Amino acid sequence: MTAPLQADLPLYDERRPELKLRPLKAWRHFRELLKNKENTEEVFHIFESLPWRNLKPTALAFLKSERGQTLRAREVRLPLILDDHPRLRAMPEGSVAHAYCDFMEREGLTAQGLVDEFDKFAADKPKFDDQFIWYLNRMRDVHDLLHVLTGYGRDALGEACVLAFTYSQQPSPAHLFIGYMAGLNMKKQVKSDAPVLKAVREGQKLGKACPRLCEQSILDLLPMPLEEARRKLNITRPVHYHAAHDAWRALGVDPYDLLGQNAKKAA
Repeated sequence: MTAPLQADLPLYDERRPELKLRPLKAWRHFRELLKNKENTEEVFHIFESLPWRNLKPTALAFLKSERGQTLRAREVRLPLILDDHPRLRAMPEGSVAHAYCDFMEREGLTAQGLVDEFDKFAADKPKFDDQFIWYLNRMRDVHDLLHVLTGYGRDALGEACVLAFTYSQQPSPAHLFIGYMAGLNMKKQVKSDAPVLKAVREGQKLGKACPRLCEQSILDLLPMPLEEARRKLNITRPVHYHAAHDAWRALGVDPYDLLGQNAKKAA
């Protein structure tokens, strides 16, 4: 199921305001994010405050290409594809599609859910009808698929590593800011020899080796065996991430509950 393509849209609406670097605002929202890592709105504020400087020329170069227009016509809205689990489950066992469904169902997530969170954040902001918005949406909508392809979980370190990985794909300073600041906070909260910052740096390196995911055909990737897709995208196993988990577990610390919040709730 796909939404109709608006072929007559301009590539870029020149009325779009130019986002400016606002590091102090980013810092304020990061402090709020530390209180609740599930508060996605704070993440959107940080990205708005630390924009990718070359996003416009990068997006327009892709949209002007034959491959870009072919992909735009074929994959109009990724959430409609990614949330169609019956269709994805009909794909081969061991495929990216099955791994994605397993991940999303286990975590209680939907691709549309992230869209809804963004729409709440952007409710009072001006809307623009151009092809550029399709590219912006894809950058957002591949986030959970990146978790599946990289093997990073939704634990605090896993999220930091995915952001560092994404920086090398779509270099907004916000990716590195959140990734490394979150890593420093983990080291502060849990004293150990876990290679936290090495794991974040490794994520950045892995992202550099991988072609930009938002410019790949997701419909072609989904039926592929997961390991084959990883080879195609040059994604290798993140060594330091798993080493950090092992170090924490050796201390009796759950990597998915670093501060023991779940244990406190159960007590």
